Amino acid sequence: MTLIKKNRTHGFPFFMDELLNSEFKSHNHRNENVPAVNIKEVESGFELELAAPGFKKEEFNLEVDNDTLIISSEHEEEKKDIDSKFTRREFSYTKFRRSFNLPENVDQNKISANYNHGVLQVSIPQKEVEAKKVKQIEIS
Repeated sequence: MTLIKKNRTHGFPFFMDELLNSEFKSHNHRNENVPAVNIKEVESGFELELAAPGFKKEEFNLEVDNDTLIISSEHEEEKKDIDSKFTRREFSYTKFRRSFNLPENVDQNKISANYNHGVLQVSIPQKEVEAKKVKQIEIS
C-alpha cells in the first residue's frame, strides 16, 4: 500500500474529497441516530446514562450477551395534518443499537434500568468481593 499526501487544504476540490471520503461519510452516518452516552464509575459499580428523548420505555431492549451489554430501540412516529383542501402524513422512524463490553467484576444478574425525562439510566453493579481469609497452619 502506498500513502499519498494531498496538499489540498481549501476550496471546492478539498471539500469534495472530504465529502466523498468513506471515513468521513461512515463517521457521520454512524453518529446520525446514535444517542449520546455518559458512563461513570461509582462506588457500587458503573452508571450509564443514554440520552433518548421522545422514546417510550417499552421501545427499549436491554440484553447481556457474552459479557456485552446491548441497548437497542426502535421508535416510529406518524404525524397527520388535516386541512380543508389536503391531508399530509409524515412518518419518522428511528432505530439504534449500542454495545458495551462489561468488565469481569460486574454482576450481570443485578443490572437494572430506569427511563425518566428522556434519559435511560442503567445501573451496573460490581460483584461483591469476599475478603480473603488467612488460614493459619499449625506446625506439628
